[in-house]
Amino acid sequence: MSPEETNHNILEFFEEIEKYYGCKTELTEGICTSSGDFNANFTTWNLFEFDLVRSAYRNTGARFMMEGSGMYYEIDAGSIVSLTQPGRNKFEFIEKLGDNVYRITKLRFHYKY
Repeated sequence: MSPEETNHNILEFFEEIEKYYGCKTELTEGICTSSGDFNANFTTWNLFEFDLVRSAYRNTGARFMMEGSGMYYEIDAGSIVSLTQPGRNKFEFIEKLGDNVYRITKLRFHYKY
């Protein structure tokens, strides 16, 4: 996917995220140090569950944020190298945070429609 297509998909995702407000949200985060292949030997995983209540773009620092009760999560917009939609109401962001440091953020919304 070209950088222009990726940017278009990112903007589209955040323009439409409001439809998921109030939905149970599963967020799985993996941080790896092996060229972004997310091999279990080189990746640390975290799982969060919350009801999405708000999202925004923070101009200072260029961050996308998502918030739920007791939960706040940010994605570095300038570091996003990929956004895919592997299924209905499922999204995966990959950020390149350093030479060999990548973070994948997998979102699954339990959307009512």
